[in-house]
Amino acid sequence: MTESIDFELVHNEVQNANDRKAVLLFHGLTGSPFEMKKYGSFLFKCGYDVFCYSFPGHGDRISEIETVTWQDWCNFAQEKYDLLRGNYNQFFLSGLCLGAAIAMYLGEHNKDITGIIALSTTLFLDGFCIPWTISLLPFALCTITRFYYTFPEDDCFGVKNERTRKSLAKMTAKASISMDNYPLNCVDGLLKLSKNVRKNLKNVTCPVLCIHSKYDNLSSPKSAKAVLDGVSSEIKHYIELNDSYHMILYDNEKELVMETVEKFMGRFVPDGDKVKELETV
Repeated sequence: MTESIDFELVHNEVQNANDRKAVLLFHGLTGSPFEMKKYGSFLFKCGYDVFCYSFPGHGDRISEIETVTWQDWCNFAQEKYDLLRGNYNQFFLSGLCLGAAIAMYLGEHNKDITGIIALSTTLFLDGFCIPWTISLLPFALCTITRFYYTFPEDDCFGVKNERTRKSLAKMTAKASISMDNYPLNCVDGLLKLSKNVRKNLKNVTCPVLCIHSKYDNLSSPKSAKAVLDGVSSEIKHYIELNDSYHMILYDNEKELVMETVEKFMGRFVPDGDKVKELETV
């Protein structure tokens, strides 16, 4: 077990009552808030209060990974949203991988979200490193295999930049910040969540920004395009990266990702009880 690696970055100074803004972050499958820390620090410097918590069965609770369901992840995220939302008049959601799918799920069930930033959204497991054995998942889940077999993490750790890849490998080996495999039960939960999200995307009406790599090793741009085609949002944008893999917050285009997110979130300003889009970007 490790100490909790959840984090809350809150400005101590009193913010303008009409301009209190925050973002709730969600990490990836078998990951932890650790992978969102640099992103969160960047958003904090941009003036946002930032919150990020480990999903059930993740972070310092990986012993529970075989017992949790996708509904547990969603209920956990909704509880955190309900706890925080009333304190801010601007409230964004952002997630990576599984976290992006969870953010979309909340967008389907809550109408007071300022905007969603979906990074490397994983609604399909069709990236170039996904093993062909994924097609056997429905059969494996019906046998005792579901408790013993795991899909191994590929050697690239979702990062194209070799130097960063080596650093992540060392950090993962030294601390329980993430798992180096994908338990069958966990993958099944992601696929069931993704199916549910795809079915209800039309219920999302808030502004949406999707950033995805053309060469994502876990999930192709098909996932991001499904989001953009499915939501009912009037404001929706898609940025496709060409020099990154799945972990776009750490790869070659991380600065572009941060800058794009900052500009997107900065487009919205308080207007009484509502938030409106600035006329100029």
